[in-house]
Amino acid sequence: MAVPRLAITMGDPAGIGPEIIVKAAARLAPRLAAGELSLVVIGSVPALRAAEALLAAAPMAEVADLAQPFSLGIVEAGPAREPIRPGQMSAEGGRLAYRAIARAVGFAQSGAVAGIVTAPLNKEALNLAGYAYSGHTDMLADLTGARDSVMMLAHGDFRVSHLSTHVALADVPSKLTPARLRRVIDLTAEGLRSLGIAHPRIGVAALNPHAGEGGIFGREDIDVTAPLVASYEGSDITVIGPVPGDTIFVKLRGRSYDAVIAMYHDQGHVPVKLLGFDVDPETGKWKALSGVNITLGLPIIRTSVDHGTAFDIAGKGIANEESLIEAVDVALQLARHRTN
Repeated sequence: MAVPRLAITMGDPAGIGPEIIVKAAARLAPRLAAGELSLVVIGSVPALRAAEALLAAAPMAEVADLAQPFSLGIVEAGPAREPIRPGQMSAEGGRLAYRAIARAVGFAQSGAVAGIVTAPLNKEALNLAGYAYSGHTDMLADLTGARDSVMMLAHGDFRVSHLSTHVALADVPSKLTPARLRRVIDLTAEGLRSLGIAHPRIGVAALNPHAGEGGIFGREDIDVTAPLVASYEGSDITVIGPVPGDTIFVKLRGRSYDAVIAMYHDQGHVPVKLLGFDVDPETGKWKALSGVNITLGLPIIRTSVDHGTAFDIAGKGIANEESLIEAVDVALQLARHRTN
């Protein structure tokens, strides 16, 4: 069996991407040496070299031809037009982040890599560079021609897909349509099967308090969600809902479902990050960042860390690489499922 090769994009080179990549590569070294996987980093070589020097790590080899055998290497996304300084947002950082993604998508579409793992980018920097995207998910959908992709966050077997993400809360009710909800349910089921779950159980969170309380608090759950959920009766997917948002995640943690569909960004992000993130009570600094972002509905495999660029700690050598390693593991699992 060929060794699966994954591309890791650096994200914004002024963020913690370079550091967590260097740290993750060091922890993955035994698996790379054993031929379990191969990694190609796509990003700013100078930013990676600075992180290697900061962490006293051996320099990663530059790669010119992905057809050649190698376990770990880097491909330049730039070159940079101006210096990148850790912790400083810039249009140049956004441009390099975009170029890394565009190159990675090309590699994935050609079959040169089995999937993409993304380090964090900064949405403001991306837009300053002239790329009007709300984040990785929209960009990847555009670059691959995908429609209606879905964000799933996962902390172990605690998985949450999102009906909507980067939209104003006032606009969320209009996003809840039968077509969109069916698309999210179907892609979530497909993603769960790719993770080895043959008969997915999916809970659908209510949009309104108490699932509308008979229409007192809104009718979306009654008029849209309930009939759509009922249409899955007798199918090979178990769909339950609408379930009030204040209890559905307790049930997910108790393994009543394999995944939950949240209606909006914070409804889904808060419980995942509550479980996966931790803060040192004395310093107030992050000490654990665990969780994976999986994009469903793309023609290519894409996973990501579940945190941002953390400009405030970039260049200090203290960034936590755990989420990146988890994202690599999930991408590897998805790649193996796709080739079987």
